Amino acid sequence: MSRISEIASAVENGKVKLIESLVQNALNAGEDASNILSEGMIAAMSVVGAKFQSNDIFVPEMLVSAKTMKKGVETLRPYLTGGIVSKNGKYIIGTVAGDLHDIGKNLVALMIESAGFEVVDLGVDVPAEEFVKAIKANPECRLVGASALLTTTMGALKGTVRAIIDAGCKDQVKIMVGGAPVTQEFADAIGADAYSPDAGSAAVKALELIS
Repeated sequence: MSRISEIASAVENGKVKLIESLVQNALNAGEDASNILSEGMIAAMSVVGAKFQSNDIFVPEMLVSAKTMKKGVETLRPYLTGGIVSKNGKYIIGTVAGDLHDIGKNLVALMIESAGFEVVDLGVDVPAEEFVKAIKANPECRLVGASALLTTTMGALKGTVRAIIDAGCKDQVKIMVGGAPVTQEFADAIGADAYSPDAGSAAVKALELIS
């Protein structure tokens, strides 16, 4: 097994205690830091996301894989030209106005960060104009994720997407939506670029949208 394959396997299987040494050994052997990140860790998290989506693994397994990748990234960070931010850019995320739920959003943020993005977390109960302000303040941001966890806040999700579009930000970012009451049909109807039913698929979808 190649060194990068070993790193991918460690991330996929949540080998937190092994990842630092595996990454350092690969670097010492001359492996390119960007390849370790993309072909090793990010590729592994895509597999983890797909497994989660198909119910082959569950939240605890996904979390430990994400934790493993974060630890590996810390070892890798000094060797990455321009840092990890230059890899996939920023990802703005928040729960829409009137909704105080954050567990799902936080899990998505963790997975997105593990996939090589710098996450800008706006928190919960975020007005539409705050999403717009954050996009304009972060010109390198390529994706925005908005969630609604209540049926009563689906209207706020629709309003958030509309505000981003009306502000002319669609040339800069693609909009991802999710949350318990949200469906693909609803996402299509309100003009979102993508819908993800869970954190694992959100990370996979985010990488697809920028590829």
